[in-house]
This record gives sequence, C-alpha cells and structure tokens, in this order.
Amino acid sequence: MQGETTTGRQETAAPAIELRGISKAFGSVQANKDISIKVARGTIHGIIGENGAGKSTLMSILYGFYRADAGEILIHGTPTQIPDSQAAIRAGIGMVFQHFKLVNTFTVLENVILGAEDGPLLRPSLAKARKLLGDLARDYELDVDPDALVEDLSVGHQQRVEILKALYRQADILILDEPTGVLTPDEADHLFRILRGLKEQGKTIIIITHKLREIMEITDTVSVMRRGQMTATVKTAGTSPEELAELMVGRKVLLDVAKGPANPGRTILEVRDLRVRDENGVERVKGIDLHIRAGEILGIAGVAGNGQSELIKVLGGIKKGTGSVLLNGAPLDLSGRAADAESRREKGVAHVPEDRQHLGMILDFTAWENLAFGYQGDPAYHRNGFLMDNDAMMKDALGKMERFDVRPPIPTLQGKSFSGGNQQKIILARELERNPDLLLVGQPTRGVDIGAIEFIHKRIVELRDAGKAVLLVSVELDEILSMSDRIAVMFDGRIMGERDPDQTNERELGLLMAGVTNETAA
Repeated sequence: MQGETTTGRQETAAPAIELRGISKAFGSVQANKDISIKVARGTIHGIIGENGAGKSTLMSILYGFYRADAGEILIHGTPTQIPDSQAAIRAGIGMVFQHFKLVNTFTVLENVILGAEDGPLLRPSLAKARKLLGDLARDYELDVDPDALVEDLSVGHQQRVEILKALYRQADILILDEPTGVLTPDEADHLFRILRGLKEQGKTIIIITHKLREIMEITDTVSVMRRGQMTATVKTAGTSPEELAELMVGRKVLLDVAKGPANPGRTILEVRDLRVRDENGVERVKGIDLHIRAGEILGIAGVAGNGQSELIKVLGGIKKGTGSVLLNGAPLDLSGRAADAESRREKGVAHVPEDRQHLGMILDFTAWENLAFGYQGDPAYHRNGFLMDNDAMMKDALGKMERFDVRPPIPTLQGKSFSGGNQQKIILARELERNPDLLLVGQPTRGVDIGAIEFIHKRIVELRDAGKAVLLVSVELDEILSMSDRIAVMFDGRIMGERDPDQTNERELGLLMAGVTNETAA
C-alpha cells in the first residue's frame, strides 16, 4: 500500500492491518458482511457508522473476542490467526474498550501487570512495571499514580491505565472503542495529544467513534460502515462532517438541532436547598435551587463529578437527599426508599439514567423485559387484572424498537447483545413513550450514532413542545447549547450561574464549569 508517512516519505511497507472478506453472523443477524479494509502503518484510522453497523464486532474479531465465519487477517503483511485476545496481544494488538476492563480494587500497577506477570513472584513484575510506567508517562503524557487504586481515579485516568496496559504488552497497534464517550472536553483534548504522540512514535491507531468532530480533528483516514458492510474509505482532509453523516446513514442528516423558541408555562419542578451526601458522608450537592416550567428544557452543564449525577438520582427517587422538591406543587419524598422511584413514575416522572448498564437495564434480561421494567404494573401488560401478559409486552416492545430504530429489532435478544447505542435507544423508548410530565435525562446521546442523535434530539424537543418539562444533564457542551432553553452550570455541588444559550458560549460555560465567575475572576 502506498501513501505518505507522517514524515512525508513514501510508504512502501505492507499495511499494519489488512482485513480481507471478513464476515460474521450471530444467528440470523449478519453483523459483518464481506468487509475488506487496509490500515496504513503510523496513522490514525477512524471507523464510523450507525449503532449496530458492525464496527465493534469487526474490531472484536481483530482482537480475538470473536472468530470470523469467513475472511483473512494480515498483520504487517503476514496472514495471522487470532483465535483469542492472547493471540492478538502476541501479534502486537491492544484494545481499549468503551467499558473499561479494570479491577477497581487493584492499584494501577497491579492492573497493568495482571495477566502479564513474569513469574509466580510479583515483586520483579511490579518493579519492572513501575519503571516502564515512568518511561511511558514521560514519553506519552500518560501520568498516573502507579500506587493509586483504580476506583479512586477519574474516568480519564482510568482510560490512561487501559492504554498503559496495552503499551506495557508492547502493542504496536492500538484499537480504541468510543474513547471519549465518558470524557470531559479537557480529558478528550488530552487523549488526542496522547494519540498524536503515539502516532509520532510509529504506533498505528484505530478509533471507533460516532463523533464527527473528533474524526475530523484526529484521524488521517476514515472508513464508514453501514448495516454490516464497508461503504467507503476516504482521506479525512478530503471530506466533511456532512458527507460522512450521509455516508453513515444513507441520507442527509441535520447536524444542528431543529427547534423553535420555547413557550414556558406553569412550574412543573421546583427544587429548594437540595443537599445530597454520598456513601462516605461527603456533601455532593450543596443547597441548590432550580425550577423547570412546562414547555422548556433546562440543561445542566458541568464536568463529571460535580454533583449532576447525584442531583438527577435524587430527583429520580434512587438516592436520598434533604431539602424540598415540589412536582406540580406537591412535595416529593427524598428518603431514597426503594419505592420512591416507582412513586416518581406514578406521578409522571420519567428517568433516563446516566449509567445505562447499571441503572438503565439488566443486561442478562431480554429487550422486551427491559422495555417493561418499571412499568410492569401497567394494566396493558396484564390479563384479567393480575396475570402478566408476556405477549402484550412483546408486542409493545417490538413497536417501540421499530419506532426507535433499535437494531436488531428482536425483542427476545438479551440486553447485552445490543451495542451501547442501541441499549440507549431501548431505555429512551421505554421512558419517552410514557408521556411524562417531567423527563430526567442524563447523557442522552452517549455512545449514540449521528442518525440516532438527530432522532433522540427531535423526540426530546417534541416532548418539550407538548408542554412537558425536561431536565437535561450532559457533558457535551454542543448538546447543552443546542438543546437547552436555559443553562445552569454546576461546580463542586453548587449552581455557579444560569445562562441563556443564545447569549453565552463554550468559553464562558467552561469558566463556570471550572468555578470561575465574574466575581471570583475580579
């Protein structure tokens, strides 16, 4: 394969990766169909596509998690069998998954050497890893305290540990699945600096992402997948977000949120002096006040870990708090009892949690069961007033899956069989179709493709225009600015200020997110 290297010399070596005619089916679902792709050495190659397009399946085949039904893998021009992840590691491939594979109660050092110990005695392996981690931190801006427990690290630092694990195993090729899905803008920028440094050192990087801005910013080449097939591979410098979106979805996609001005009505939610403590007694929400009216979207901006998660959990009835919360003028119980979430639903509150895999779904249960969770008491799901009607639930689930374009639209599949974006669609379908008075939605488009983002935003705006109140929590400033009618910024458990989205910008919001107000700046 010929092309320019990062230094401008003609590249005549074989591609770092070449896949030829890769196919993979799961039962009747064809996840990958006759896919061929070349990834040049020392480049950053993006792979984009809708949720369920087969991106993660393809990379899981390359990393040995799945075996292809047909096709061939070549690494640096050599045909290579990759029956498992150990074979992938021996071939110089490392993978950083969207949901990290770390042991939270182990230190950084222990996680790095886990599975790559030099012998039965851990001390030599730990000493070797400590030295190598110091070298990698210096070379690639991967600074992490080697003795810190993983559970005490931020998400961004946990991701660095995953990259360190791969580099410790001498990975030449690094695959990252939705690498910025849980990162703040600053953490994402830092990650990009790390990736550029790895590229300069000759590493080959593959990024699976749905974020077109990131594709345009960080990649050299981008491949587009749709419905299990590879539809195009183009140089990033020669394309545009609009063209890539159309290649992904097969139609023109509106990248900006289409919504008219809000028409606020009566107050639906009123919060006064709300305080929340975590399991260790540390106050995470520190006496905040806010209100949301019918027919408006209040966006909560902030760096993850500044009280937004606790706020939405208390309002959703799954965490304890103190203070006063009124819904349609009536007080809500803040005791955090198990029945509170059910009571919220009965009062017209729908909740799309930030953590879809732990709070939004039960992954070992089927899609139709997940689509009924929380609403299993609905009379439409019962026969003779008390017998559960599974057929009715299945029929209802199929309709929701078709309307929300969940792929594949098979209600009997387990939740864990769906991609992250399709898991998100299942949760959104369950909650949005209940016609709630108040929608609490955390990170609604995390890990969701561009076509689905357009659809989700449209449904949330439709809910607003129908006179409902929406509390939107997102770390995506683009989403906050485009979706919100009012923006409140949280820092260290407090609301630092409220802004009109038409009269602010990312810089001003970023300062507020860092705790800098006009008063503190002065």
